[in-house]
Amino acid sequence: MTTAFFIPTVNFMGAGCLKDAADSIQSQGFKKGLIVTDSVLNQIGVVKQVQALLSERDVETVVFDGTQPNPTIGNVNAGLELLADNDCDFVISLGGGSPHDCAKGIALVAANGGKIADYEGVDQSAKPMLPLIAINTTAGTASEMTRFCIITDEERHIKMAIVDKHTTPLISVNDPELMLAKPASLTAATGMDALTHAVEAYVSIAATPITDAVAIKAIELIQAHLRTAVDNGEDIEAREQMAYAQFMAGMAFNNASLGYVHAMAHQLGGFYDLPHGVCNAVLLPHVQRYNAQVCPERLRDVAKAMGVDVENMNAEQGAEAALEAIMQLSKDVGIPAGLKELGAKSEDISILADNALKDACGFTNPKQATHEEISAIFSAAM
Repeated sequence: MTTAFFIPTVNFMGAGCLKDAADSIQSQGFKKGLIVTDSVLNQIGVVKQVQALLSERDVETVVFDGTQPNPTIGNVNAGLELLADNDCDFVISLGGGSPHDCAKGIALVAANGGKIADYEGVDQSAKPMLPLIAINTTAGTASEMTRFCIITDEERHIKMAIVDKHTTPLISVNDPELMLAKPASLTAATGMDALTHAVEAYVSIAATPITDAVAIKAIELIQAHLRTAVDNGEDIEAREQMAYAQFMAGMAFNNASLGYVHAMAHQLGGFYDLPHGVCNAVLLPHVQRYNAQVCPERLRDVAKAMGVDVENMNAEQGAEAALEAIMQLSKDVGIPAGLKELGAKSEDISILADNALKDACGFTNPKQATHEEISAIFSAAM
């Protein structure tokens, strides 16, 4: 079997690396960039910080700060209009997964034409998107370095999964100084998102020795540092280690893909506009209990990476220990216990299951499910 490994050409990591990234942007010869971000980062001055660094290097920027927490087709279209009106030759995404995904949508359509819905699915584009530099401010989604782009279709109330090699950013930036003082709830949600990425990649049918190595290391780092990052948002060491963890989890799922946790969470986000990382965290142990039917030995490895002594456990016992460790971490960082607390309704399960089974992320789950089985997982997570 042949495989391809996707990752941005250049990846800046560590405290203070934003300045190195600005130097790299200048060396690319870009003239004018569209900064895709959200209103909060604009209001608190992070956008001005990036603009100042680029202005010092004679790179002009214009700001689109209309990205919603679950970016929509409307967000992409609005950003496209601003990009065209200002003759931008590259795009900068600044924030977490939402600005990164919105920027990917803008850059992909700018280069390929049509509308963003044309690219739903796997590798539907003909050519690379406009150059994208992705500057991360959270430690979770890894969208700054992946080929995944999730856009909400407001009319259909679903999240479109766009998995395309042409949406891989040119440069990713993970400066933990930009992650300091983020709210505990956001830190917890994004951290559990990263854990989900690593676990789903590790049990994926497309896993390789490369993705296995980075997935397990990511789990170890999240277990060791997420609680600290949530409890003390100014802890630069915890922030930096979480930045590495989410990046490695991204390396894993960007190449091994994901599973039913994401396929199901996308439906909750699209249907109820719920936070993606929290949905993942709630669903993760329930989906892995289903997967334990076919890959308990893999979940035993997950338990070991989460600090459980599995030496005297068989595969099934180790898998159960993994679920308990995941649920304990979720509880420790303040994740709600069930989907009902988030506003999900049992009467919607059938349509949620219908849509989850169509989501491309589920294709690499270790066990393919029926509608009844997906519905049962949703019910258990309620």
